[in-house]
Amino acid sequence: MSVSNHPKAYTSAALVVAFTAGICLTLGFKDLYPDLQRRYEQRKRTKEAALYGHRESSFLPPVELEDHTKPEPPGPNSSTPPTIQIGIEGLIGHTKLVRIKSLSEATGCEIVAKAELLNGAGNSPKDRVALHMIQVAEKEGLLKPYNGDTIYEGTVGSTGISLAVLARAKGYKCHICMPSDMSMEKVELLHHLGATVERVSPAPITSQDHFVNLARRRAEEHAGKWKDGSKGFFANQFESGANWTAHFETTGPEIFEQTQGDIAAFVSGAGTGGTISGVACYLKQEVGLKDVSIVLADPQGSGLYNKVKFGVMYSSHEREGTRRRQQVDTMVEGIGINRLTNNFEKGVELIDDAIKVTDTQAMRMARWLVEKDGIFIGSSSAVNCVAAVCTALRLKKEGKGGRVVTVLCDSGNRHLSKFWKQIASQGLEEEHGNLGLLELLELES
Repeated sequence: MSVSNHPKAYTSAALVVAFTAGICLTLGFKDLYPDLQRRYEQRKRTKEAALYGHRESSFLPPVELEDHTKPEPPGPNSSTPPTIQIGIEGLIGHTKLVRIKSLSEATGCEIVAKAELLNGAGNSPKDRVALHMIQVAEKEGLLKPYNGDTIYEGTVGSTGISLAVLARAKGYKCHICMPSDMSMEKVELLHHLGATVERVSPAPITSQDHFVNLARRRAEEHAGKWKDGSKGFFANQFESGANWTAHFETTGPEIFEQTQGDIAAFVSGAGTGGTISGVACYLKQEVGLKDVSIVLADPQGSGLYNKVKFGVMYSSHEREGTRRRQQVDTMVEGIGINRLTNNFEKGVELIDDAIKVTDTQAMRMARWLVEKDGIFIGSSSAVNCVAAVCTALRLKKEGKGGRVVTVLCDSGNRHLSKFWKQIASQGLEEEHGNLGLLELLELES
């Protein structure tokens, strides 16, 4: 008998099948329900976040994920390579950027300094320059290590110290020519580092006895004097393009990264001009920070202030190029000059302002930083800090504010017999009492 011939039997069979399917569906949905509920709640939270700016639901507690994986322990079996630098040159660069608290509080602007005194070879920004000049000379075949080759340089100290350290580390000899009125700490340190030091009386750059010209001549005489196949290399920090490019390739990018590009002004002195030109070219041309103000910090007696402000190197009572002394009339060492170098000219058009700093202001700033921040610096660093304060005050007056970046060039340890001795002789090591920074420096707020 066929089911199709009996409608009642067909209906009963259909009901049995439907009832059985319903039971199976109900049991399956029961197992599936928690997953559906979780997905529903997740979609609900996503919609609420989109509508209310990621505001959490008032009905569900926030879900926090915890990482219970254990960090990989250090040791010889670790997959992370050890962070070991190779040689003393590995300690050059990547210096810290430090907020100078007392200066920031006194001006109402954040003043930070690139701690170049933490470079590991000669403890100054000249470490970057010395290393880069040697590397370029090696690539060009002008220096060959462990061959008796000698590096000659005319310097007031810091570049010579950096060169002396790196020459020893990389297999060269070092011969330094420097003015006789530089601090004795630098001379003694150079001797201890194994460099030959030739001190000469201060003379204008037009004289063959100027310390830079003497270093060049000594390098030219090297081969004839030693006759052993070794070469003499004149580093020529004042004119070498390896100077400003060292700061363009390292100092500038580091400052940009450390500040995330949030810089209102960069303030620096100039001796060779490499630091201010290299950083200015990077910030303004390479990454396009058109609004950053590049400010020259210049000690008394230097002609660079006039060049930036008025377009000429000389004052109203002297013709350009007639000043007889190369070393400017200041106790500040390392910055300030009365001629244009290739390195300074590279960035001079990018410099927006210049600030003249007196010796007295520099000395008072150096003492202030010891008292208020525990920072012990040399003369050029003190000049930079005075100019940074002046720049911060100008920005505040203009209603701009922002972060001012400057450079701590070297420690006060190299300036004990000259700069810090003068500070002591003038009674500036006494406590300032209630005298504020602006009053101390005789600046207007």
